[in-house]
Amino acid sequence: MLKIGLLGYGKMGKAIEQVAENQPVEFIWRINRQNAHELTPELLKSADVVIEFSRPEMAFQHVMACLEAGVPVVCGTTGWGDDLPKARQYCLTNGGAMLWASNFSIGVNLFFALNRYLSKLMDPMAQYRPSLTEIHHIHKLDAPSGTALTLASDICAQSSRYTSAHLIDETSLESSIPITAIREGEVPGTHIIQWESPVDEIKIEHRAHSRAGFALGALAAALWIKGKQGYFTMNDVLNIT
Repeated sequence: MLKIGLLGYGKMGKAIEQVAENQPVEFIWRINRQNAHELTPELLKSADVVIEFSRPEMAFQHVMACLEAGVPVVCGTTGWGDDLPKARQYCLTNGGAMLWASNFSIGVNLFFALNRYLSKLMDPMAQYRPSLTEIHHIHKLDAPSGTALTLASDICAQSSRYTSAHLIDETSLESSIPITAIREGEVPGTHIIQWESPVDEIKIEHRAHSRAGFALGALAAALWIKGKQGYFTMNDVLNIT
């Protein structure tokens, strides 16, 4: 039985609990803003794995606390990318275990792979220009979403024409990919990539129906990382190259 601590107990933490029925896991503690004072190294060490879904301003502190306590951490908080390399380096230097993903949905990670392949195909087709649209619920704190930034980064990695991304209402360079970020209702997450030429367009889309897909992926990552050392992504969990 895998002992899991939930660091951040909002909608995602509750969704992870809901999908864990009949899984070989036990949730031994839950930390949110109301009981944050209870978070200690001893509490962290009582878990086999910590799943962290909190807020961007708290993620780095939470992840570092887990790594310093020697506890594997699976983190799905986005919006703290500037500090992520520091956590990664600490993890690798000190023999820790960390898995971060901008999106834990298995479908989205397959979508990432599809985006990389399509981007490679489109690179020599100079008549096509890419753009991204992401739609999320009104409670989401970061824009663009971490998933959109991952999609844009993967396009740039396959491209000789694009080097960055920007929100649609910001000034930009010709080599920057425009991202439209929409916040409405309780939308769990929709991501659209469009390549448009003067004569046609190619579009791929991933639309989440609920948070269950993200929760199932996070739980799979927690089960996978136990006993491992290193810095990982969902590509490692799903064996996607």
